[in-house]
Amino acid sequence: MAKILGKANLFAACDYSQKKNQKGGGQRVVYLEKKTVNKRRFYQFPIKAQSQMLSGLIGRTQNWWEKELPPNMKEVASVQDLVDSLLNAGDKLVILDFFSPNCGGCRALFPKICQLAKMNPDLQFLQVNYEEHKSMCYTLNVHVLPFFRFYRGAQGRLCQFSCTNATIHKFKDALARHTADRCSLGLTKGLDEKELLALAANKDLSFNYKPKPVRLDPNPVPAVEDILVKKTYVNRKDSEEKTLVGARG
Repeated sequence: MAKILGKANLFAACDYSQKKNQKGGGQRVVYLEKKTVNKRRFYQFPIKAQSQMLSGLIGRTQNWWEKELPPNMKEVASVQDLVDSLLNAGDKLVILDFFSPNCGGCRALFPKICQLAKMNPDLQFLQVNYEEHKSMCYTLNVHVLPFFRFYRGAQGRLCQFSCTNATIHKFKDALARHTADRCSLGLTKGLDEKELLALAANKDLSFNYKPKPVRLDPNPVPAVEDILVKKTYVNRKDSEEKTLVGARG
């Protein structure tokens, strides 16, 4: 295995060549003999290039879920990032893509999801890495991968399902059903209230949420059952009065 050399050891390792010598007992000992090196030429490189040469860094290889991401796809960094991304999307259709780096089905489906994202630039795709956000996924009841959720404006969650390459039609059908331009009346909903409370109660997550105050309607609309009870009571009273009138007559 190659060993990464520091700056102090670089010339010590590179400036010497092997020199053989004999020592008592007939044993052969290998010594290092110093050679001349053009240090001036080395220092002509920019400092950043020198640091890369000294540290032995070649560049980090991109993971499969990071390759060729379109502008409307991004990976969620935290619970707060997920909540904010949903709330800031407005009436835009948002698709949550729960995946795992070790999931073969997720990896096989990924190119098709990227292709659909490129074909629909007005949509927002949010990737949730299951391995990095296990506690959040458990709280959101995500137990199978790959898994998708569709959200839009004041409607909140529209649908959720799991699909693979063999059942990609489920994703396309949901996309065709919910991509029509719509204007939501009201504030953007995002995650359900119960899910937000559950995420805030999870001690493994650094997420705070205050429940929304319940506002009482000053002019409540009577329930259907109340209306039926009142009508039944009135009808009984009318029938009793008619019966008394008929008896007197």
